[in-house]
Amino acid sequence: MNRIYIFTGKGGVGKSSIAAAHAIKSAEEGKKTILVSTDMAHNLGDIFEHKLGKEAEQVLPNLDIYEIDPEYVMENDFSSIMSYLGKVLLESGSSNLQDMGMMPGMEELFSLLKIADLYNSERYERIIVDCAPTGETLALLKFPELLSWYMEKLFPIGKVGVRMLAPISKSVFKVEMPNKSAMSDIEKMYLKLVELQELLKNRAVTSIRIVTTPEKMVVEETKRNYMYMNLYNFNVDGLYINRILPEDINNDFFKQWLAIQREYVACLKETFLVLPIFEIPWYEEELRGVENVRRIVEDVLTDKAVFEEKIVTERECFKQIETGYQLDVFLPCTDKSNIDLYQGNTDIVIKIGNFKRNIPLPNILRNYTVTGAKFEEEVLRIVFEKGSAGYDE
Repeated sequence: MNRIYIFTGKGGVGKSSIAAAHAIKSAEEGKKTILVSTDMAHNLGDIFEHKLGKEAEQVLPNLDIYEIDPEYVMENDFSSIMSYLGKVLLESGSSNLQDMGMMPGMEELFSLLKIADLYNSERYERIIVDCAPTGETLALLKFPELLSWYMEKLFPIGKVGVRMLAPISKSVFKVEMPNKSAMSDIEKMYLKLVELQELLKNRAVTSIRIVTTPEKMVVEETKRNYMYMNLYNFNVDGLYINRILPEDINNDFFKQWLAIQREYVACLKETFLVLPIFEIPWYEEELRGVENVRRIVEDVLTDKAVFEEKIVTERECFKQIETGYQLDVFLPCTDKSNIDLYQGNTDIVIKIGNFKRNIPLPNILRNYTVTGAKFEEEVLRIVFEKGSAGYDE
């Protein structure tokens, strides 16, 4: 089975170099590999010292690299829906189809759809993704679930409703309804979003790897990143602590740095005890060029199990209990004071900080109410019964 490895972390921690090292190791193992960048500030071309175009290009035997241009993907792979959306923009006063690229989430959506296409093409055994910094990666990964939730609400009428509304939409609402071709693309996109959700959350297919450095602000963001990834039910199965200073530095200037790094390396190891942890040294020169990046392969990625499938945490699950049903959601690196929970008509909404997730309820629970919620041992346990609502502390 071909697999996807997604590298994320705070900006400037060295994600690109570490992702590149994995790609080189994978190719040298004889696996057909593609290294993909979804970061709009692409730097794979710089790392491999290779000028890249709009499509994937081979840089080593068994290794292609690809810097995704979402606008190019939009225009070339989804022309029908872009044509419809272009008409909507024209009627709203815009004359520039490229304005679509300014809509929130569009870049993330088309980048992910392209990754899914690469996976489904079966051209590659391993797809390694160098993502943008943490916040943008979270936006990227949660977008399929969020958009498909909205599409369920916005497009329940299907093609029949579109045909009925089309004659009056232009005169009354001053907006042209999607034509048959565009509506077909919208339906295809919805199905792709459902498929994409399953692909990204399939623990046998997709691994999320977090890159960090032993510094206070980075460590705190790493904890939040891990918590949010679990909120959205992604399989985080590796932590990479980058730029660790060597203990034998004989220089007073570095003594305090070494003490700080030791403290935060210990903190990371304690916090992420369940994850495989890789420690990457601070190199005295820039990791640019294949030979320099290969140093990470030779120094750190020596274990043959680097690419093995690892399922670290259980998926969120609904289960029947004596009084009704229970939903368990794994939420590490947080406490109950940060969690807000409420029930909609068809969803459970969990909010932590600036992020919230709508978890659709199975049909059998539509007539049930949340009667209790406890957060213990890093698991939020939500109880549903046929009765009045009330949350436990």
